Order: sequence, then C-alpha cells, then structure tokens
Amino acid sequence: MEINSKQYHIACGEGDVGGYVIIPGDPGRCAQIAKYLDGARHIAYNREFNTYTGMLDGALVSVMSTGIGGASASIAMEESVMLGAHTFIRVGTCGGIDMDVMAGDAVIASGAVRAEGTSREYAPIEFPAVADFDVTRALADSADALGMKRHVGVVQCKDSFYGQHSPERMPVADELLYKWNAWKRLHVLASEMESAAIFTVAASLGVRAGTVLTCIWNQERKAAGYDDPDCHDSDGAIRIAVEAVRRLIAADAAAKL
Repeated sequence: MEINSKQYHIACGEGDVGGYVIIPGDPGRCAQIAKYLDGARHIAYNREFNTYTGMLDGALVSVMSTGIGGASASIAMEESVMLGAHTFIRVGTCGGIDMDVMAGDAVIASGAVRAEGTSREYAPIEFPAVADFDVTRALADSADALGMKRHVGVVQCKDSFYGQHSPERMPVADELLYKWNAWKRLHVLASEMESAAIFTVAASLGVRAGTVLTCIWNQERKAAGYDDPDCHDSDGAIRIAVEAVRRLIAADAAAKL
C-alpha cells in the first residue's frame, strides 16, 4: 500500500531500502547498528518503524526496527520486499529456556515454535518456521570468527510477554505451564516474540531470513539458584549480524560471477 509513492507503514520509497535489512525490534537500537554502515543516512521514522540506510562492502544495507511482535515485523518485511529487500537478519534479545544458555550468550535461531498468531495467517500450523540455511550458517560462522559464545537451535515465539512471565495468573495457566514444560523437555533454547513470524513470512515471500539474539536472562537458571547476572548489552549480537551480512554480500557477489 503506497501513499504518495511511499510505503504506508514504513514511510520509505524506491531506493530507500537496501537488499539486506537488519531488523531489530527496538527503534532506539537502529542508530547504534547504523554506525557500522558507511555513509548511513536516516530515512524515516513512522510508528515503530525507524529506518537507516548505508553501504557495506559495496552493497546497500538498511537497518529497520519492527517494534514488538510478529504482526508489525511482518509489515516491515512485506513493505521492504516491495522495495527490493531480499535478506533479513533479526537482531534482538531473548530469555533463556535451556539450562546451557546463559545471560550474555548469543542465540542463533535455526527454527521457531509458532506459538503466536501472525504466522497462522501466512501458513497452516503444520508448516515449520525455519531460518534460511545460508543466513544461519553466516551467523554461526561470524560468531565463531568473533570469538563469541553461541548456541544454534530452536526458539519459542509468543505474543504475550506476561503470559510467559506470569503464567500462573492467566485464565489459561494450565495450558501455558504445560507447554512451557514441553519446550524445556524439547531443549528449546530461548523465548522471544518475532522469529516465527519472520521465518514464515520470508518463506511466503521467497526471501531469506535469520535471527541472532542476546540472552538477557534465563529464568530457569535463576529458579534453579544459579548466579547468572542479567546482560542488557546487545552489541555482541549486532556485531555478529553485521559480520554475517558481510559474508552474505561476498557470497552473493561470488555466486553471480
């Protein structure tokens, strides 16, 4: 949907969005990520969508916030693809579920539990929300090259933050607690709110998507009595994402030779 040649929600037009898009949730994180780009310029800030675009290794790259949850993330992707975007990397935060995931660790999602609503309007629930292999490999290789501790596996996505953190007070407490225990037994790495929608939307649009997250806390480790201080520094995940984009740009250029 266009208004005066601009996409309605992200307020960007032709040439404003690169082929590669780093998508944090928090609009306030965009300027921090844009510092890694050459000649980054602020394009637009409308609703939860804050956009910067610059160059990285000869390719046009954007940083665009999506807000919280899959519904707004899907809008950012839909409208960016209309402008030529083909590769998305979500950079965000998560809460650890698996006991091996500690605060400060990087979590790279190879797939996501679709315990949210947006993806159901794109694909039947039987369809898996899976990250693009090349993007996931680039993220894992980048974390290794940077010497950062990382985990690769499945994350759980939901729509209700407080449904996770205060399940006992919800009318559907029995269902929430039953499923949370299932995620633990299935060694789901962490919980967040966007990747299931992002992966499913990417599949429907024929584009690539991946996710790298900073674990800010692990409620299961805290409940077990481990001393695991919270980590609110997301720069590690940002550096992994930027390095992964570099690798993808190089691989894409080589594939065209």
